[in-house]
Amino acid sequence: MNKQVIQVLTIVFLLCGSFLSAQVVKGRVIDETTEEPIKGALIEILGTSYSTTTDAQGYFTFGESLPAGERILQISELNHYSRRIPIVIDPNIPVNLDPIYLRIDFSDQAQTAGIISLTENDLSDDANAANNISGLLQASRDQFLRAAAFDFSATFFRPRGLNSEDGRVLINGLVMNKMFSGRPQWSNWGGVNDLQRNQTFSMGLAPADDTWGGLGGVQSINMRASIQRPGSQISYASANRSYRGRFMGTYNSGLKGNGWAYSITASRRAGEEGFIDGTIYDANSLGISVEKKINDNHFINFTGLYTPNRRGRQAPMTQEIFELRGNTYNPNWGFQNGEVRNSRMREIEEPILMLNHNWQVNDKIKLNTNVGYQFGFIGNTRIDNGGTRLSTFGDGTIAGPVGGARNPSADYYQNLPSYHLRNGDVEQAYFAQQEFLNNGQLDWDSFYRANQIFDPTNGNSVYVIQNDRIDDDLFMASSILTADVTDNILLTAGMNYRNLKSENFAQVDDLLGGNGYLDVDFFAQESQTVSQDQAAQSDLNNPNRIVGVGDRYKYNYDILADEVGAFAQGQFKTKLVDFYAAGNVSRTTYQRDGKFRNGNFNAFENNSFGKSDVVDFTNFGVKAGATYKINGKNFLDINGAYLTQAPTIRSTFTNARQNNNIVTGLESQTVSSVDASYIYRSPIIKARITGYYSQFNDGTDVGFYFTERLTGVTSQGGNSFVQEVLTNIDRRNVGGEIGLEIQATPTIKLKAAAAFGENVFTNNPNITINSDDFPNQDLTFGDGTTNLKNYHVAGGPEQAYQVGFEYRDPDYWWVGATANFFSDAYVDVSALRRSSNFNLDSDGLQYSNYDPEVAADLLRQEKFNPYEIVNIVGGKSWRIGDKFVGFFATINNVLGKEFRTGGFEQSRLANFDDVLADRNNPTEVFAPRYFYGNGRTYYINFYLRF
Repeated sequence: MNKQVIQVLTIVFLLCGSFLSAQVVKGRVIDETTEEPIKGALIEILGTSYSTTTDAQGYFTFGESLPAGERILQISELNHYSRRIPIVIDPNIPVNLDPIYLRIDFSDQAQTAGIISLTENDLSDDANAANNISGLLQASRDQFLRAAAFDFSATFFRPRGLNSEDGRVLINGLVMNKMFSGRPQWSNWGGVNDLQRNQTFSMGLAPADDTWGGLGGVQSINMRASIQRPGSQISYASANRSYRGRFMGTYNSGLKGNGWAYSITASRRAGEEGFIDGTIYDANSLGISVEKKINDNHFINFTGLYTPNRRGRQAPMTQEIFELRGNTYNPNWGFQNGEVRNSRMREIEEPILMLNHNWQVNDKIKLNTNVGYQFGFIGNTRIDNGGTRLSTFGDGTIAGPVGGARNPSADYYQNLPSYHLRNGDVEQAYFAQQEFLNNGQLDWDSFYRANQIFDPTNGNSVYVIQNDRIDDDLFMASSILTADVTDNILLTAGMNYRNLKSENFAQVDDLLGGNGYLDVDFFAQESQTVSQDQAAQSDLNNPNRIVGVGDRYKYNYDILADEVGAFAQGQFKTKLVDFYAAGNVSRTTYQRDGKFRNGNFNAFENNSFGKSDVVDFTNFGVKAGATYKINGKNFLDINGAYLTQAPTIRSTFTNARQNNNIVTGLESQTVSSVDASYIYRSPIIKARITGYYSQFNDGTDVGFYFTERLTGVTSQGGNSFVQEVLTNIDRRNVGGEIGLEIQATPTIKLKAAAAFGENVFTNNPNITINSDDFPNQDLTFGDGTTNLKNYHVAGGPEQAYQVGFEYRDPDYWWVGATANFFSDAYVDVSALRRSSNFNLDSDGLQYSNYDPEVAADLLRQEKFNPYEIVNIVGGKSWRIGDKFVGFFATINNVLGKEFRTGGFEQSRLANFDDVLADRNNPTEVFAPRYFYGNGRTYYINFYLRF
């Protein structure tokens, strides 16, 4: 009996010893300010492969046998300062670290806020919107993606050559990408930075929590009131990029005992001009989130965003203009009564209302259902110089409209020295140069004088301010189901629906001292199907109409769009491999509903007034990926996808402002993509090396411009305002990315990033030209293609490199600097010049003096010069009682380098003779127009948290 007792006691002793050994190190991680547990903090024993994370209550435990001796325990979490604690591991003496306090990393939050602010400012101008995918990346902790978001974004660098429509932005589970262009409208949630703290970014094709995603990744912002960090914050920011000053205040209640939580944030951003002259900025923002906990399983949340904003726009410039006036020049403004007035104002006022239901069905399943409504308008103003008055014969009958005025733009080509130098008039070129240097802005007073003189009897204006409006009503809904089937299997499925009614029209914004505007097209021409009088009418249902301020004129139509989709995704974890697979399906329809009967297209039944045919697309996508865990530090990752994408509204109609015509040969774009990465993670070094390949087929693009001497067009000498339609566009993006972080010391981090790629067209797309000068005709040249194969797709530099460091002092101040190098950026080439229109004369025969070698030189794609940018960032925070005060500051482009971020060839001249003659001028008259980066700029943010 005694022997049995001894055996039992021995077993108990061994079990207790094993238990103590298994829990040799444990603890709990707590937020220093709120005393709340921190979930998901990474706990590492440096110098070993042992690591774990904290649970929902902040606890962690190392259950395996740990190597004995003196070690360093490192605790790190996304929003807090990391801590290192010396410990002694002895299998007979457990280590209990409860509590471990972490201090909020306000500097990291401030830097993220800075990225949000700088990104929104840089991307709010649609002129460069195609390059703005960097705005998606602000939530990423990946070193390469952080570099792309913060340091590379000023150059409109595009990671992997992708556009913003290739990624998805979601707020509370609802897609924010515009149906018109596929791009996010960043300013719709600008200025409510403090509600954007809780966001995740899924890189590339990696699985996302609430959508299938896209090649550019998914940025998902959660604005639920209950998950906002409790407390208040006020801040002031000063900058010289877009706005000059910003005030912001925020209060988050946290989840109260009565089950309510609410958050409110408001801000004001303003400036008479940013880095570019005449770019006024005027924005107010209000964000409200209110949540009610019904019980432990049901939560209802309402979020409202109202962010009205106005800003003056800038314009691209030729090298001639740049050399005369520099990179801050902007032709769109002039003085009126001693104050700056910009003729091209962009105003956005599109409130968003969202209602969300979060249902925790059980411990394994949750269902989020979301509905949203967005309404309001986007307006873009410009000067309309086509005002007319009706002339009459002696018997009083109407003879027709007369009038129209000279292009008032200060940088109009006839105002520049190059226009006169091409004719050898040096004296007049000098006068033009001096006038442009001294008075190269809009003369607002001259517009008022011209309107008073033009029609003293009736007061019709020859100049007015036109506002191109888009008034959207958008209903959104989604439902997302997440099921933790087992600890190693996560299933996600969802449905989404969007319904859009988009009113598009021109509106008279200012008569500039006149009494009315005659709504006819002074530049309309007679064609084979309509007379000039008929063609001039914007709306034959109301001919020769006089419009006033607020009236719709020129064009007026609605776009009706529906989009419904569903996706399913499975994520699986094993000891060696984590993998996933996902699929989606969607159906998209578009229809135009014309409200004006345009005179140019009246001869064609149902081609302007009334509804167009319904355009219908059914699309799908599949993707899969896997991560192979070589060991605790080395990983291999691979992702692949094949998908089809419906054309956007922008690419569906040839000229929706005038007619119902749908692009001929319109198809969904197909995309195939693969990427592979090697990832290394240790307490000291974090690195990622990625290679990617993406092929896009059957793309579509529609552009608008004025051109001269079109082959096959006899009216007006072939001079026409045209719509250029490219279909069957194939392109390829291939390249690599590198991101590297080295924690050289506990306070010094070294970092590097690199991108190298090639984005080219891989075929010769189809090109057709449409115009109201030859209505309902698809004009083609030669074999109907444009020779774009192997030309680079324009959009920021293809190569970008960075080295930098960051120092974080234990006294909570930090400073960092990066040196960035950019190269291989290209001009956007003219497709019309690379069609047979270039070498064929008006008679359809090749130009007699055509020289293939000279032509090749004229058509060579311009490559921009490489450049370097140095950026410095830093900040400091102090704790005063239970309050925190601090600042974050950045200086971008410290050395003030001048560089081009993009540009395009003008298609006004598109044949061999004209382009050659212009190239041989002392200065090209219709040279490419460029976008220039900002010089030295700063951003500084002061904050108080309590």
